[in-house]
Amino acid sequence: DVSIAEVFICLSNGKRNIRLLHVIPPHGTLKVPLIITLHRLHPVSKQFAEEVLRSHNEYRRSHQAPPLKLSSKLSREAARYAESLASTRILKHSVESSRGSCGENLAWASYDQPVVLKLPNMPVLYPPSPQHGPHVYTDPGHFTAMVWKSTTKLGVGKATASDGSSFVVARYFPAGNVTNKGHFDSNVLPAKTTTATP
Repeated sequence: DVSIAEVFICLSNGKRNIRLLHVIPPHGTLKVPLIITLHRLHPVSKQFAEEVLRSHNEYRRSHQAPPLKLSSKLSREAARYAESLASTRILKHSVESSRGSCGENLAWASYDQPVVLKLPNMPVLYPPSPQHGPHVYTDPGHFTAMVWKSTTKLGVGKATASDGSSFVVARYFPAGNVTNKGHFDSNVLPAKTTTATP
């Protein structure tokens, strides 16, 4: 077993800022393997980030957008904001000026389960517009941010709150959902359809 003071030393040596409130059981001790696991998984596991990236790129491919690449810088920023959300346990977007020219998507689950937290969640498909065709999305939203053609980089952050709930932040560069005329038409392309061959 490791005392509270020793936990502080183990975690700070790895330059990881993990709140003890999140990990210390009521009796105040932790076994070393748990510390090692937390150290490796904070701020987000590589496997989780890759799953989020793959999920995004599947949607992007179907909407004729090039694949995103993971950015370690964006992931660090996303992780910092995920920690902030976990500390307040309130899901809200960051102030735009704090993330520069990056877009953002958020997800939350009441328990830590990767399957639930994989972004994107079910996309909201807006109703078709008779004037513009079935692929038009009438408002910028979470789904359009994911398939925005000119976005090239993705960052993923994940944090667990003291009650066990999990917060995931995805950051996009450059940001999508530009509402100036013509931007949606050139960046949110129709989904590819497959035709059955006789």
